[in-house]
Amino acid sequence: MTCLSLLLQGSVTHEYNLFFWAMVALCSTVGTGIAAFLIYCAWHYRRRSADELPSQLALNIPAEVTWIALPTLLFITMFAYGVKIYFDLERPPDNSEDVYVVAKQWMWKTQHLGGQREIDTLHVPVGRAIRLNLISQDVIHSFFVPAFRIKQDVLPRRYTSIWFKATVPGTYHLFCAEYCGTEHSQMIGWIYAMDPKDYQTWLQQGAAEGSLASTGEKLFHQFGCGNCHHFSGHGRGPNLRGLYQRPVQLSSGEIVIADETYIRESILQSRAKIAQGFQPIMPIFQGQLSEEQVAALIAYIKAIGPAPGGEMPSGPGEEMGDYGGITPDLSHPASPATAQPKPGVR
Repeated sequence: MTCLSLLLQGSVTHEYNLFFWAMVALCSTVGTGIAAFLIYCAWHYRRRSADELPSQLALNIPAEVTWIALPTLLFITMFAYGVKIYFDLERPPDNSEDVYVVAKQWMWKTQHLGGQREIDTLHVPVGRAIRLNLISQDVIHSFFVPAFRIKQDVLPRRYTSIWFKATVPGTYHLFCAEYCGTEHSQMIGWIYAMDPKDYQTWLQQGAAEGSLASTGEKLFHQFGCGNCHHFSGHGRGPNLRGLYQRPVQLSSGEIVIADETYIRESILQSRAKIAQGFQPIMPIFQGQLSEEQVAALIAYIKAIGPAPGGEMPSGPGEEMGDYGGITPDLSHPASPATAQPKPGVR
């Protein structure tokens, strides 16, 4: 790879490199300037004889304003640029492709929405934004891809996310950057950035069991979830259609957003947060479902959401009881990659 290619491996890599070297240049310039000024003052204003009385200088307002305002302005500018990069990294594009990542001692398990599963590898297309939904099965890990300048802690019991977009085809190292046990150094993997055509060929070679959402649908019926969560809106549990990213009012009066973490907690610890208008009758599935199965159920719940701009489902989801009487907020629909039902998903 050329030097230019190394700078452009990821969508934010170039900005990170520019920011890093700008900070190095700025700090080096300011530090060198301060050191040079101290050396100059120590020599120029040294005491030349034992009885010398130096003249007393009055305030020098222009000099004081300059050495206060100029560094402040420079560092505030760098701070603002850093904030911009941070928010760019924390806000994935609307057309991002979701990938679920489960970390465990000592491997990375990835699941694509199409149903493809990988261990210690991740295949992605060049030029497509990839949003990683990360969770740990045991201890704290950290998903680190130096070439893309991304690093995100992976926590137990809570989803975190980060996104990237590979811009140069190639193979890139994946590391765990958080000490997680005796074989921490062996928890490594590879990111394969592929041309879109090659990526489509790779997709067609896997997913023999169907998409991730269709796997979630099978689990939904296998565990009898449909007995209470009727899409008609007349079940003993909330109607899950259109639930993702909607506000939910709890029996405690608190209002939460139904994101991945909330849905996961509601599946495994169903009585932790009870939606207003419903009884705590749902079984607790902690210990019965793996993180991969929970990810499939979440993908299914996201897939059965209405298309952006479409009609909301009928039933208690729009009435008092299902979502606690909260008016659905369509400003945060499921992403286009997950909003439409997959083939074979109700």
